[in-house]
Parts: sequence; C-alpha cells; structure tokens
Amino acid sequence: MDAASRPERNLRTAEILAVGAELTVGETRDTNSGEIARSLTEAGVAIARIDVLPDRLRVVAGTFRAALRRADLVVSTGGLGPTPDDLTREAIARVLGEIPEVDPALEAWLRGLWSRRKLPFPEINRKQAWLIPSARALPNPNGTAPGWWIDRPDGRVVILLPGPPREMRPMWADHVLPGLRSRGLGRGLISRTLRLTGIGESQAADLLGEPVLRRSNPEIATYARVDAVDVRISASDGRGQTADALLDEAEALVLDRLGSYVWARGTTTWPEAIGAELERLGWSLAITESGTEGSLGTLLGGLAGLRRAEILAGPGSAAAVGTQAEAVAARSGADVGVALAARPKGDDTAISVGVATPAGRHRERRLGFLGGSAGRSRAALIASAALLKVLRTALPGSSRR
Repeated sequence: MDAASRPERNLRTAEILAVGAELTVGETRDTNSGEIARSLTEAGVAIARIDVLPDRLRVVAGTFRAALRRADLVVSTGGLGPTPDDLTREAIARVLGEIPEVDPALEAWLRGLWSRRKLPFPEINRKQAWLIPSARALPNPNGTAPGWWIDRPDGRVVILLPGPPREMRPMWADHVLPGLRSRGLGRGLISRTLRLTGIGESQAADLLGEPVLRRSNPEIATYARVDAVDVRISASDGRGQTADALLDEAEALVLDRLGSYVWARGTTTWPEAIGAELERLGWSLAITESGTEGSLGTLLGGLAGLRRAEILAGPGSAAAVGTQAEAVAARSGADVGVALAARPKGDDTAISVGVATPAGRHRERRLGFLGGSAGRSRAALIASAALLKVLRTALPGSSRR
C-alpha cells in the first residue's frame, strides 16, 4: 500500500509478541520485548500488552488477531527461522487472509549467503524468502531471517523481527524505528529522567504522593533499577501549555520533594558521573574493598580514571577505611582513594566507606538493606554515592602527583 492511499493513523498504542517455545519453557529469557517497549515508550507510544507465546499456530494467529483489534502497532520477535515450528509468517498470513510466496530477490540473497561460502543451499531455508502481498522485507545483515513490515488498510502496522538479539537490535534501530517515526509515532511525548540514590522506590513514591503519581499529563512514575531509582517525567502539549513548560513544572515539584537524592539525569551511569568529576578535577582514583566480592570494582568497571582496584579477603574493618583509602591511593599514585568494607549484621549489611582526597578524608557508616549479594550491591552504590558527593564539592588544583 502506498503512502497516498494509506489512511492517516498516528501510532499511539502497541502490543509486543515474543514467539518461541524456548521462551515459554524458560530456556531463554525474553530481553527483546523489554528493549522494544522502552524504545517505544520513549517515543510516546503506550504499550498495552506484552505476550510470550509458544510455537503453536492457533495461539500465535489468535494473539495477532486480537492485537490488531486493539493496537495501532503490533511488533513480534521470533518464529522466523526455516524449520516447521517457526510459524510467525504462517500465523500473520492466516490472520490477514494472504498466501506466502517465495520472493525471487530474497531467494537470490539467501542463496548468495551460501554460495559465497561454497556451501550447498538447504532448500528448507527457502521459507525465509517468503512474503505476502501486503508485506515488504526488512533487511537482516546479521542472519538469514528477513523481517516483515506490513501496512494494513486501516493504517495499523505489523512488524515481524527475528528472535536473536544481535539480529533484532540493528534491524529495529536502523530500519524499523526510523520508518515508524516517519509514520507519526507516539503522542509527541517528551520526557526527562531523574536518577536517585539513598532511597528506595517505595519511599520515593511515598514522598511524591499518590495524587502526583496518578497524573496523566505530565505523568510522573518511579522505576527501581539495578543502579538507581529513576523518576521519569513525561508530557505532551496540553492544558494550554507546551510539553516543555509542563515538564519544567513537574520537575520542580519532584526536585522539591526528592532533590537531595538526585545524583544524575537521563541514562547517566555511575562510571560516567564519577568519571566526569575526576576529569574536571584532573584526578585519578584507586579503590580497595573487602567483604563485597568486588562489587564496587564491578560497578565502576570501565572508569577511565581508575588506576587500581583491590579486593581483600574477609569482612572489612570499619575502623580502618580512612587509613586504607589513603594507603591505596599512595600505593597506586592516585589522587583519590576509596576504601569500602562490608560485613553481615543480622539480616542486613553493615557498610563503611572511606574517601581520601588531596583536600582531606571523608567517612560514612550505613546499614544496607538485606544481606548477601543484595547487601554487597548496595554497599557498592553507597560507596559510589559517597565518592561522587565528595568529588562534586572539591575544587580543582590540588593533586598528590
């Protein structure tokens, strides 16, 4: 269907289907749906449902049929392989009442993949050259399963993508998302994210209050991440105000209630935030940790200014973290030293942090919620937050070197 004859339809709602028995029996985790959902949400699309489906034709076809009644956009991953149990093409063809046929250009491309390797072409793979009349192929540079883009007469869109993430991701980013944006994707939504530390999601939600979290434009929502609690503020033009003005108003409210916990914005990571401060100051870093199984070094992995990362055996000594921070900096010739010590305390984790900089020492003692790996992860976050706080109050010009 050409653009001139296609009815106008803004793609504001979506459903995502993950197809494959390996997903429904737990052998493989479905990471594709989460990535696609986040991408669409950031574009202002409301995700109505995410379904994980077995390789059964009736089930997949029935879910496609229902999704096309409810959503503007339906995206599926998986079920595009060459074997008889790869049934996504058959399912959507049945729903749309169309018959798949081998596309000569796709078949030539597929055969070329084998011929240039001087291998015989398996005839079973001809299935991957199928198209239905309303579909166009999406190139797959990393595999043998082209995707499908289907425009429906009512303006809805169906996208079929392969299941392996290394194939799905570039197809989505390079071909699908740009095409969807050109069609009018989402509600003109823009968003900002504030990243919090030192507070749990339930506490953050309690401080914001239920009336605030029930707003629709702007919308304020909390999310518990591995490395932070995120507060996402989203808005579109409305109420006689621009989206930017609504965001400014909502952000001011969030900062008034949670500002002391905000350490970053957007998708900033701990290595990025700490690295930026080290670069501003012209300083380097060394860390030593005990009782954590290297959780701090793992969290700060890839930090350009990190000269040394030590993992000591046994539980840490709270009394020694100040001295240890200075010592690890001296041993490595770094400007800043951080010492982290963690030990079990009942069902929780006692955490001590020492930070030594050219300007002096800083120490903190905290009780981390839960023990075991959860407590060790919290110890790394507490240490990172303490380090970042010290660095942000420091002035450039001092150095041990």
